[in-house]
Amino acid sequence: MPEITIDVIKIFTLGAAAFILAFWLTPVLTPFLYKYKLWRKEVRTRSIDGKELVFFKKFHSEKEVHVPRLGGLLVWLSTLILAFIFFLLSKTNIWWFQKLNFLSRSQTWLPLFALIAASLVGLLDDILQVLKKGKYIGGGLKLKYRLLLVILIGLIGAGWFYYKLGYRTIHIPGNGDFFIGIWYVPFFVLVMLAVYSGGVIDGLDGLAGGVFATIFGSFAGIALFKGQVDLAAFCAVIAGSILAFLWFNIPPARFYMGETGILGLCCALTVVAFLTDSILVLPIIGFLLVVESGSVILQLLSKKIFHKKIFLAAPLHHHFEAKDWPSYKITMRFWVIGVVMALIGLAIRLLG
Repeated sequence: MPEITIDVIKIFTLGAAAFILAFWLTPVLTPFLYKYKLWRKEVRTRSIDGKELVFFKKFHSEKEVHVPRLGGLLVWLSTLILAFIFFLLSKTNIWWFQKLNFLSRSQTWLPLFALIAASLVGLLDDILQVLKKGKYIGGGLKLKYRLLLVILIGLIGAGWFYYKLGYRTIHIPGNGDFFIGIWYVPFFVLVMLAVYSGGVIDGLDGLAGGVFATIFGSFAGIALFKGQVDLAAFCAVIAGSILAFLWFNIPPARFYMGETGILGLCCALTVVAFLTDSILVLPIIGFLLVVESGSVILQLLSKKIFHKKIFLAAPLHHHFEAKDWPSYKITMRFWVIGVVMALIGLAIRLLG
């Protein structure tokens, strides 16, 4: 059997295994979340600039308070469990167990570290929100502390890329590599912060799940094309576990992803984009993250400078809610846009 066929089978098998494992873990996780009432105790009423959220309160009722957070546990726990199961099985003499191992120093140690470290930070934030602890609006870590922790994770990742792996260039599709030297380090950190800002897309049932599954599926294709099979498998595992989460997050949601899901996915995505030399197509593949983050930035700047809003509400999906679009229509149309843009970004990267 050709090696490429075996590699594709490995990627698809691990993606399916992640879906099955996360699907199986849900009946264990759900009773725990509801038993201990791991949800926010009130609807958020203030934006990050302290202003009242008029339209948000209109479309997000008190009933939503009783939907648990921490659904993102499914994603990173499934990934971590599968990584170690197949790593241990690879120590046997059964060749296909050895082949299914996707834990490798050169390809998956760093994205797995980013996923787990950032998810634990997000978990702390979720727990503080549930307990209404902390000085942030509604409880949780203050934004500046979350950003500092993301910067710390970014610096660790950037240092590994620069000093251990010797990365000094960024790839420009169609033009080859562009040398940036030591600027690679701050560039890496800035990209991680930018990707994290796109996490504001987590605001409607199923929206973030569908978008991130598409993005990681695209990067699985890029990694496979580059011969980074273990990294492709890692992306497929995340995509598979997100699809299981999405099964239970389609309206009405059984639980929300929370910061423990969004923060981990954003940081892991940044590492994957750099590992595949695809950072310049990340804004295309992750187009919706850019649009959602950009809508918040534009809204804040407009209110600060011109004292008027551009959108009825921000991020953008709340603007469409305010225009009386049903939430399922917004979600599915965003999914369609996300898939189309991911295909365009994938095509550009492969041509490059």
